Amino acid sequence: MIRFVEDIKTVFVKDPAAKSIPEVLICYPGLHAIWLHRIAHWFYNRKLYLIARYISHITRFFTGIEIHPGAKIGRRFFIDHGMGVVIGETAEIGDDVLIYQGVVLGGTSLAKGKRHPTVKNNVVIGAGAILLGNIVIGEFARIGAGSVVLRNVPSNATVVGVPGRIGLGFSPEDINKLEHGKLPDPIADAIQVALKEIDQLEQRIKKLESLEGVTTQIDEYLEKKKLEIEKDFFKQEEFNYGSGI
Repeated sequence: MIRFVEDIKTVFVKDPAAKSIPEVLICYPGLHAIWLHRIAHWFYNRKLYLIARYISHITRFFTGIEIHPGAKIGRRFFIDHGMGVVIGETAEIGDDVLIYQGVVLGGTSLAKGKRHPTVKNNVVIGAGAILLGNIVIGEFARIGAGSVVLRNVPSNATVVGVPGRIGLGFSPEDINKLEHGKLPDPIADAIQVALKEIDQLEQRIKKLESLEGVTTQIDEYLEKKKLEIEKDFFKQEEFNYGSGI
C-alpha cells in the first residue's frame, strides 16, 4: 500500500499536467505498466515464466509499454506518456528515474547473462533515446531525446546525439533548478566555451599589438639617444684634436 501511494505522489511530482488522483489512476498508462510489471516480476522470480510473460504481454496491449518481467525497477520510477517504451530482461533501473515515450533499454548480444543497461538513481532519459548493451548510466545523468547510447555514462553527465556524446557535467543542485523536461545542450555549451577562448585569444593579441607599439617607441628613443651620444663624442674628439691634447 505504501508503494501504491508513493507511485501516485511520484506522478504529481514529475508531471505538472496531473490534476487529480482519479485522473492519475485512470489516465496514466505508465503508472499502470509499472503496477502490472510488479505482478509479472513476482511470478518471474518464482520461475513461473509463462504467467509472467503473459501479464507483460497484456500490459503491452493496453499501455503500449513493454517491460520484460525479469527487469529490476526501483522506487518512484515514472514513465511519462510511455508509448513505445521497451525495457529488456536484464535491465536494472534505480530510484527516482524518469523516462519518456519511445525509450529503449535494449541488448546487443544473444548470449545469456547481463546484456541490458543499468540505470542508476535520478536519471532522466528523453523521448526516443536508445540505450543498448550492458552499460551503466551514472546517477543524475541526462540522456537527450533521440540519443543512441552504447557506452557507460558518468554521473552528472549529459549525453546527446547519435552516437551519444558526453557533454559538460552539472551538480545535483543544478538539476533541481531545471525546468520539467528541459535538458542542457552540451554541444551549445562546448561552442560557448570555444567562443570564450577565442575572445580571450583576441584580447591577448591586442595586448601584444599594444606592447609592440611601445617597443617601437622605445627603439626610436634609444636610436635617438645613440645618435646624440655619437654626436657629442665626435665633437669631443674634434675638440681634443684641435687642442692638441
